[in-house]
Amino acid sequence: MNPEEQKKAAAVAALDYIEDGMKVGLGTGSTANHFIDALGARVKAGLNVVCVPTSIASEERARALGIPLATLEEEPELDVTVDGADEILPEGLVLIKGGGGALTREKIVASSSRKMVVIADASKHMTAETFGKFPLPVEILPFGARATVLKIRAAIEALGMSGELKIRQKDGADFVTDNGGLIVDCHLGHIVTPEKLADALIAIPGVVEQGLFVGIASVALVAGEDGVQTLTA
Repeated sequence: MNPEEQKKAAAVAALDYIEDGMKVGLGTGSTANHFIDALGARVKAGLNVVCVPTSIASEERARALGIPLATLEEEPELDVTVDGADEILPEGLVLIKGGGGALTREKIVASSSRKMVVIADASKHMTAETFGKFPLPVEILPFGARATVLKIRAAIEALGMSGELKIRQKDGADFVTDNGGLIVDCHLGHIVTPEKLADALIAIPGVVEQGLFVGIASVALVAGEDGVQTLTA
């Protein structure tokens, strides 16, 4: 299977975790889109679910497929969230998320669920030696952005890491999240202590959320050439 086929295989495998009557969180991104499409087909065939999307893009895709939707205000406790990841560290199922810019809503929805099922292709499966190659996204408030970036840099360096920090751009301007925030992409190359880094970043005034998901994922379905592998926390 090529990477796109692997994403689809993992997404289809996640349907095994969906039961009639469930309240389901819908992730954001290319792999999550495959799950939304597969779930839409099941809904069309009679599956009864209500879903809470993690982004405007996922909401629009689900609505077009006829998937019943709700907000987290209406359904504050969910059964399961299915979402992708930019990197997966098998030990403890630590994730890097936020490549699509939806990390804050993704974390809120996932942490409001009894279970988070991660779906990914084999390229996202990392080791302790390679975890952190993907730039770590951090959502910040626009107010005082430069000052916040300096604090982020100091927190990273205090933990013995370094790298280039860039405010994400799109079409020649700052990328703006669905929440009205900015994204700082931290090009660290290797994250040695994700738990300590997560704690340090979220403690910074001006940081809305950071893209390390620690202690949130329950299961990861990673599709490769030999099929779908199940990883558990």
